[in-house]
Amino acid sequence: MTDLPRFTLKETDIEAIAGAEGRVVVLVPEGGQLDVAGRRVNRLCKGALKRFVESEAFGKLEEGEAKDLAWPAGMAAEAVQVVRLSRRASVEEARRAGAAIGKAAGEGPVLVLAGAARRADALLLGALLGAYDYVEMTSKAPKPQPEITMMLGKPEEVDGATVQAMAEGVAFTRDLVNAPANVLTTTSFADRLKALEGDGLTVEVLEEAELEKLGMGCLLGVGIGSESPSKVVVMSWMGGKTDEAPLALVGKGVVFDTGGISLKPAAGMEDMTMDMGGAGVVSGVMQLLKARKAKANVVGLVGLVENMPDGRAQRPGDIVKSMKGDTVEVINTDAEGRLVLADVMWYAQERFKPAAMVDLATLTGAIIVALGHENAGVFSNDDKFAGAFLKAAEAEGEGAWRMPLGKAYAKQLKSRKADVKNVGTRWGGAITAAEFLRRFVQDGTPWIHLDIAGVAQPADAPALGPKGASGWGVLALNRLVADGYEG
Repeated sequence: MTDLPRFTLKETDIEAIAGAEGRVVVLVPEGGQLDVAGRRVNRLCKGALKRFVESEAFGKLEEGEAKDLAWPAGMAAEAVQVVRLSRRASVEEARRAGAAIGKAAGEGPVLVLAGAARRADALLLGALLGAYDYVEMTSKAPKPQPEITMMLGKPEEVDGATVQAMAEGVAFTRDLVNAPANVLTTTSFADRLKALEGDGLTVEVLEEAELEKLGMGCLLGVGIGSESPSKVVVMSWMGGKTDEAPLALVGKGVVFDTGGISLKPAAGMEDMTMDMGGAGVVSGVMQLLKARKAKANVVGLVGLVENMPDGRAQRPGDIVKSMKGDTVEVINTDAEGRLVLADVMWYAQERFKPAAMVDLATLTGAIIVALGHENAGVFSNDDKFAGAFLKAAEAEGEGAWRMPLGKAYAKQLKSRKADVKNVGTRWGGAITAAEFLRRFVQDGTPWIHLDIAGVAQPADAPALGPKGASGWGVLALNRLVADGYEG
């Protein structure tokens, strides 16, 4: 996994500021009032800090933005980074401020003078995620990550272990989504998940022969044209009561999507290495739950396939049989993610009888047309469950927006030859995709479908990291588990 900065939490010691090397970070609220540590920095640099916070340049900074004062006189540091952050900042603002610290950090030490900051844990998490840099496939040796020292009035109030677990969960998801398809094959993906096993997390890999016995004709049809074998990986974390039904998380893991015989345009096809984003999020959540020893029962299932054109590949017009028993007319082989999810969702319900189920997928371009790269689409058959997730996503600053379902959309999927088609018309494509999946949700199972096509790898750099995979959803789902499934 990509290395993240090491960190230490210490009680504030203003005598250590003058000799601190590398970078020193000062948090300054809107009014420019300096705390004890800030006043010491100002004295050391002969008033330069105060002059800056009284300047027009500081006034133009948004909450969470930062500016460097280079080579401050009277200090060993090479720079003082001034971060505008209110003492009443939100979690999202504090994480954005932390990301500014992490993105600016070099290889040297970083001293963060957090003082009495109320959101110190959020600030720290933002710094760790902001420093993330995917260099696994470059010829350069990974640069050493900085050592972050955070000085606080009450360092014992920050749960550093949980912050570390959250950062590593997001980083694991980012690594998976950023990896190219010639490296992250279905087999190597399964191997990376198998390596997570231990300390209470069990990982089981179902191979093609077993998937055939289970009747997963939809999933197997997607991968039949690829040299990479299709697989389903089942991760189980049973940290709750033995008699409690688990929460099931199901992820689409299409390691590369050409569109199959319904071939995608060449322009932008390289981005289809991220079409396993749903499986990546499920994997990061399961690692996080294990690391923080969550007192909940959660199962994570991912369907791993590759959608390739080949002489054996699935054709438009083919009819396949799902594990549920429904037959599906494949109108478009590029609408493959829903076929994968249909079988894995049914298997999850048959085997685990979950208390509720969430599926995640980079499913449709239509959701990007509707919501852009700011929000994931949230579809659900249960208002309470949907509300709980939306509340968790808002608390973690991860954009999510509830979308409709309805019989009129489902009618678009009516097939003349089979029980259902895999696509409808061009209108409401994200909704008809969700209606297809809804068909594979058993009566009485609260269910959420998250279409993350726009947020898994946004067009611009996400707030908490560099351009590329965002890791969206790991924190929101972790919060959903913490708030709703841990006693």
